Amino acid sequence: MESKIPVIEVFGPTIQGEGMMIGQKSLFVRTAGCDYQCAWCDSSFTWNGTEKSRIRMMTPIEVFGELRRLGGQRCNHVTITGGNPALIGEPMEKLIELCHENGYRVGLETQGSRMQDWFLRIDDLTLSPKPPSSQMTTDWNILDSLVTRLSDNRVHFSLKIVVFDDIDLTYAKSVFSRYPTVREKYLQPGNAQVHDSGDISHYLLERLEWLFERSLQDPKLNDVRVLPQLHALVWSNHRGK
Repeated sequence: MESKIPVIEVFGPTIQGEGMMIGQKSLFVRTAGCDYQCAWCDSSFTWNGTEKSRIRMMTPIEVFGELRRLGGQRCNHVTITGGNPALIGEPMEKLIELCHENGYRVGLETQGSRMQDWFLRIDDLTLSPKPPSSQMTTDWNILDSLVTRLSDNRVHFSLKIVVFDDIDLTYAKSVFSRYPTVREKYLQPGNAQVHDSGDISHYLLERLEWLFERSLQDPKLNDVRVLPQLHALVWSNHRGK
């Protein structure tokens, strides 16, 4: 029997709103399950059981078929996110292979707590270690090994840290200084209003201005890019955007 992927939603095309692929038109595959339970997670429905009934066990061919149906000729980029897709092995590698065979680039968002061999086939990989405000603990041995392997295999990857306060910013600087050879480094203001249903753009812009000011004053952040959650500025917390 063919191995399957636990999928909680497939959506798009929409605009990638974060990190090194900001502004990129992309389709999204969101997997269920995570080895973290971040305090401010904006997709806790992937692991807290509230949407367990929506999880579909799909073969790679079924997932790719849904992506092609949604995107048609309008999109040739796929972002794999979660939850933590790094919990999934062989079927994810097969999905990536299908995407590449049909001319799609593939991006990945993961916190860097697990390594999979298929990471080496990702076109645009974002490592987003979680800061103290998440109430999670970084396993530095795993992250060190992951960064080394990605670097040695010349995978296009970046580091992105979500920042809610000065403690998080100190953490971010420690991550960036730990991996000086990683060229692409990003800061993003955290969204503490993930459960609000209205327009949160004013709040997000205030947080972005705060992070701008902190970054402008700090020589340790000279080579770090500060970016918003672009999709949240435009669509707030609307699902499927």
